[in-house]
Amino acid sequence: MCRSIKTLRPPAMPEVEDADIRAAALQYVRKVSGFHSPAAHNREAFDAAVEAVAVATSELLDALVVRGQ
Repeated sequence: MCRSIKTLRPPAMPEVEDADIRAAALQYVRKVSGFHSPAAHNREAFDAAVEAVAVATSELLDALVVRGQ
């Protein structure tokens, strides 16, 4: 879907920072919405979506069990 989103789970990325998760969330929301930078009247919804995706991504990464680790 979005080729610039990196795989964040180990072993592809041993340490994931909040900035990495936010960058992936931002890329996802940009792709889905079709906006690189939304207009002022869409900014609140755009930012809320980025935050929601970042939280979901963080929860997913915390819950994953990677075999062989």
